Amino acid sequence: MSSVIDSIERRQQRKGIPSFEPGDRVRVHFQVVEGSRRRTQVFEGIVLKRQGSGARETFTVRKQSFGVGVERTFPLHSPKIEKLEIAARGDVRRAKLYYLRGRIGKAARVAERRWGIDEEMISTSTAAEEPEAVDAEGATIDEAEAAEHGEAPETEGTEGGDGAEDAESAEDGEEAESAEDGEAAQKAPEAEVEAEVEVEAEAESDAGSDEVTASDSETLETDEPESSETEGTEEADEEAPAEDSGDDEREQSDDSDRDQA
Repeated sequence: MSSVIDSIERRQQRKGIPSFEPGDRVRVHFQVVEGSRRRTQVFEGIVLKRQGSGARETFTVRKQSFGVGVERTFPLHSPKIEKLEIAARGDVRRAKLYYLRGRIGKAARVAERRWGIDEEMISTSTAAEEPEAVDAEGATIDEAEAAEHGEAPETEGTEGGDGAEDAESAEDGEEAESAEDGEAAQKAPEAEVEAEVEVEAEAESDAGSDEVTASDSETLETDEPESSETEGTEEADEEAPAEDSGDDEREQSDDSDRDQA
């Protein structure tokens, strides 16, 4: 039975907690719940002691606040501890620093150790994964629901298969994107050539239209003199009958004079 409890407690322990000892100065970022709000409070002080083991281990931190000593005990593996920072290492030779409770001011300080500091000074520990609830037969809630609906429970193998399929699909997507990029790079010069050809064709068409307009203007200019010449010939034709009629009248008058004579 003890092995089962130990295994459960082992799963509840946090990982990544830096090693610290009594006498070290630490900063504990602890979550405080006030009604419906949640905020983070930083408590900095000297570690007086560490006690307990496993998931039940705790440590006590003491600080001086306006000349008054304040002590607070934190569970080491509490999920409410967001971050644990080590500000300084203390040079002490005791496991319990109860003598600090009777000292005030400078006498309550602990000498700082300058050697043997090779551990991480800041903890980014993550909370342990909460164990899944199981029934008397050892089946999880998801497995029980799947059994009720007649569905096969998902296994790690299927999850791995899904991961492989996702990886393959991602690779295919990358290959398709690279192929599209290559096609776009190939089409870019062709598009430039086509654009140049279109520009040249438009220039040629504009030049041809200018030539056509010039030729039309020349033809109009040449047609105007012909029209004036035709008008002159018509006037001459009109004058010619008039002159003929005058000659006829003269001949008739001459004939009448001859008859009278």
